Amino acid sequence: MLKILNGIRRFQRNVFPKYERTFQELASQQAPEALLITCSDSRVVPELFTQCGPGDLFVYRNAGNIIPPFRAEDGSGTLATIEYAVSVLKVKSLIICGHSDCGAMKGVLHPESVRHLPLVDRWLRQAECARRIVCEYHKDVPEHEQLQLLIQENVIAQLESVKTHPCVAVALARNELQLYGLYYNISSGHVSAYDPESGQFAPLMDSVPPAGPRPRVSREKKAA
Repeated sequence: MLKILNGIRRFQRNVFPKYERTFQELASQQAPEALLITCSDSRVVPELFTQCGPGDLFVYRNAGNIIPPFRAEDGSGTLATIEYAVSVLKVKSLIICGHSDCGAMKGVLHPESVRHLPLVDRWLRQAECARRIVCEYHKDVPEHEQLQLLIQENVIAQLESVKTHPCVAVALARNELQLYGLYYNISSGHVSAYDPESGQFAPLMDSVPPAGPRPRVSREKKAA
């Protein structure tokens, strides 16, 4: 806690003055361009690796960047955040970002390792489709490659899941929203983007194509 308190003091003394005008403008309103959904992992700092400033991103985090399919009776924070960002803030982009060495995806890959954590176990079961794809088509690759493939397959699966949310479906139909999938490598700082044409993750270019329907491609090709 002392580290946090010292950090707050440094922010108030050294950082806030540089952004004072920005914070004054943001004090009564926000208009972020994108909703970024990523993992709760402490090593993943979206504003750092995107170099976005205050007010640019509307960020939501949970274990494994999982988006449950829409159910009207489900009042979860995930669903409420998506609805608010899309319907009220009118974000133009919805980004789902997975990351390397994801502990949640390790739990998905080895479900027996989280059986003693009933809430975690139940939450991670929502990534079962990604696990089955990897176990079916990549069962013979080394475990570290399986994990990377699972993390990326999970991003793709969540891009499909978020489309079940009525507010997202409407915004997509009106061409008011674009979906994107990213993969962040913690050790290298490299970020790759899901390419809907190839069905793979590729290095970032000057522009990133929005995530459309996944093409029918061979599952034998490994992730970049």
